[in-house]
Amino acid sequence: MCETGQPGAPQAASFENNSVQAAAEVRYLARQPILDTHSHLHGYELLFQLKSDGPAGGHGIHATRAILDDALFYGLDKLTNGLPAFVTCSAESLTEPLVSVLPPDSAILEIPEQLETSPKMIGACRKLKEMGYRLALEDFSWGPMPHMLLPIVDYVKVDFDILDRPGRDRLRKAIEGTSVALLAEKINTQESYQIALAEGFSYFQGFYFCFPEFIQKTKVSSNKFLHVELLKQLRSDPLDLKKIAPLVKRDTALVYRLLKLVNSPLCAIRQEILSIESAILTLGEAIFRKMAMLAVLSELNTGQPTEILHMALVRARFCELAAASGSLDSEEQYMLGMLSLLPAMLRQPMEELAVELPLRPGIKKALLGEPVPERSLLSWIEAHERNEMSQAYQVVDSCGLNAQKLEQFYVDALLWEAVAAKGT
Repeated sequence: MCETGQPGAPQAASFENNSVQAAAEVRYLARQPILDTHSHLHGYELLFQLKSDGPAGGHGIHATRAILDDALFYGLDKLTNGLPAFVTCSAESLTEPLVSVLPPDSAILEIPEQLETSPKMIGACRKLKEMGYRLALEDFSWGPMPHMLLPIVDYVKVDFDILDRPGRDRLRKAIEGTSVALLAEKINTQESYQIALAEGFSYFQGFYFCFPEFIQKTKVSSNKFLHVELLKQLRSDPLDLKKIAPLVKRDTALVYRLLKLVNSPLCAIRQEILSIESAILTLGEAIFRKMAMLAVLSELNTGQPTEILHMALVRARFCELAAASGSLDSEEQYMLGMLSLLPAMLRQPMEELAVELPLRPGIKKALLGEPVPERSLLSWIEAHERNEMSQAYQVVDSCGLNAQKLEQFYVDALLWEAVAAKGT
């Protein structure tokens, strides 16, 4: 029995014959959201790493080539749902320039602060800027002299664990009157988000939106309680139409959302759907459960960042695809992935929410973060989202999973979510 705590992309046509894809290493591609001051999704940073690179890996030429490979093979817009992609670049990829294969209107080139700013590098960056690329200076810190690329970049990314308050104040004064946007990294708590917001940062990278301040000693509103009741009914096998249809019909917005979903490209239904009952009969129970759960969680997430729902979709699909490799039930794993972000949606602790759902003890324990076998895949993808790959590999090793297959399932889930999100 494995115990858990808190992706290999396919061997596609290589960008270069000596690409890292030819190696027998496990590689992963992940994405991290970047939000604006209104918690709207601004874009994603694409991350790459080899298992042998360790926690700090991923900034070399192999990493950039792998990102370019995946962007060309899958399509950059599909990996980011059409939003801007922040791509960390190596010196060689900028000066060659290999990055010119990326579309200038959707790729933001990240330049690690530690790269040597030679005349060749400065010239290459200026040329890329003229081609329409936006530039971001990554992991900014102050040296003896101001960074030579500071006058031409569009974003400056500040790691709150590296640059202290006086350094951030100095940076803000240095770019005053320019169009440079400040992007705060490692923002994983509401407290750090509020600090960055007060200091004038425009964009935020981290998972603060998944760890909101909970509303203490309050009950779920009557409207949201209706949605929780609907989630309960979706677990009935078989579905009881006499119980589930009245619940759906009591919420006009939910009816509209469900009908929109069953008529979306995600389902590819060619006939008109006019009622909940006909939707269930047309789609079949298994598909309808997923569609209804997606619609319910969309309603529950009202007023919260939409990225929460995107993450729930990716988690659900990943857990479903990978279930067989861990000898787990795919339908149950799909539900686990979707429900795992309920606390962020409802701003209430999982301890209070889980008791409302008639789930197997193992799934309840998984939602509550206990180290049960049912939680193995959820633990893996949570670590993956945070770019804590050492923890992800611990899950792989302790549960006897195949790392490369998990990586492929993750990429497949990202591509599936790009289609699914259009119906939300």
